[in-house]
Amino acid sequence: MSDGHGSTPGASGTPPGWAPNQPPPYGNTPGSPWTAPGPASGAPEGPQGPQGPQGPTQGFPQGPPPGPGQPHGQAPHRQPYQQGPHQQPYPYPQGPYGAGGPPPAMRPGVIPLRPLGLGDILDGAIKLMRSNPKSVLGLSAIVAALAAVPLAIGQASALDSTLPAILENPNAAPSQQNIIFEQSSTLLSYAVELIAVTLLTGVLTRILGRAVFGGRMTAGEAWTLTRSRVPTLFGVVVVTLVALLVPLALVVGLLLALGAAGAGTSVVAVAGVAAVVAFVVYAFFVSTRLALAPAAAVLERRGVADSLRRSWQLVSGGFWRTLGILILTQFIAFLIGQVLAFPFVLGASFLALLGGGSTGAQILSAILIAVGVTLGSMIAYPLRATVNGLLYADRRMRSEAFDLVLQTAAIEQQRQGWVHASADDLWDPAVTPSGPSRYGSPGQGAPWSHS
Repeated sequence: MSDGHGSTPGASGTPPGWAPNQPPPYGNTPGSPWTAPGPASGAPEGPQGPQGPQGPTQGFPQGPPPGPGQPHGQAPHRQPYQQGPHQQPYPYPQGPYGAGGPPPAMRPGVIPLRPLGLGDILDGAIKLMRSNPKSVLGLSAIVAALAAVPLAIGQASALDSTLPAILENPNAAPSQQNIIFEQSSTLLSYAVELIAVTLLTGVLTRILGRAVFGGRMTAGEAWTLTRSRVPTLFGVVVVTLVALLVPLALVVGLLLALGAAGAGTSVVAVAGVAAVVAFVVYAFFVSTRLALAPAAAVLERRGVADSLRRSWQLVSGGFWRTLGILILTQFIAFLIGQVLAFPFVLGASFLALLGGGSTGAQILSAILIAVGVTLGSMIAYPLRATVNGLLYADRRMRSEAFDLVLQTAAIEQQRQGWVHASADDLWDPAVTPSGPSRYGSPGQGAPWSHS
């Protein structure tokens, strides 16, 4: 298991992944800002402190040197503040945290450990890709290439067969064979994308769970930890698709029934518009309510029904905010994909014009389209998956005060000097001191809990 550093095993008695020249991860490290104030190792202690009966305590400011006539070793005597009858308590107005404002939130990893804003979520997604490019972008590139190959073949074939004919005769329609081949390749690409993106979402969610604490995880380790959750992930995807496709089939069936019954064109049009609007509202509502189910399935190790129920509960109270962030993320991902793919699709179109339908032109066009689609999807896939995972973390911090659990664990990890693999268990409410527990009282068996 990765410990967040990736170094070779240290000397005897040190944990795996700990370099020999580093302090041991357990125990108070000298000079650590996370160590509680106290006497240094080997320092002589008096009855009232480490430097004598009236000496200052280690870890606190020593104060200025004694003034004239003042015994050495005593702090200067200060008069307590006394408020006069016409004197303000403070010379300047201060907020609840003083003039400096609230203290900054801890940020051991890709996000600050507090409820997240929109900027925090997008910044966290970018930081995850930058901090672990081999695992995140490498896996995304493989998945994007698998989904792009069938689509690229279909589009390249359509370009090479229809573009020259359209230039010769603008009114010419594409042949039925080309339409069937292009649609078949598109459906195959969607099927491959659905399977691959489902697996990718689970792996990236597991990597994100460790990256919140500043730890890293290899692609192999992430897959090992996610492999047992694959059936649950596909179950969540299938249930979500059924919940969306069944109402769509009812809408189509209603329109076909109205047309078969001989209803007027205006009636069919009004009914169709109303049914489409109702379905769009329903689809936005259901997809938003169930958007956090994959994260719950991976990080909390829940079943299909329990993950869907968990997502529904977490989104409660933050539906409109979650919907807005999801829509904005989809728009950004679409924009990135189009911008990166456009030059390659344009080059494939020129090859189709110059090649005249030759086999070489078709192959080069397919390669260009595949490269463009892969580049766009390589950024879009992890962006969407990471934003969903960070929305899940944000909803837990807002509804369950989960940020306090994360902060306590981060302090312990800073004290030890490393991110242990057991940090992944913090996401499970069954072993953390906050949130609903499914297997006993909250905090039972929590590796980071403090009495």
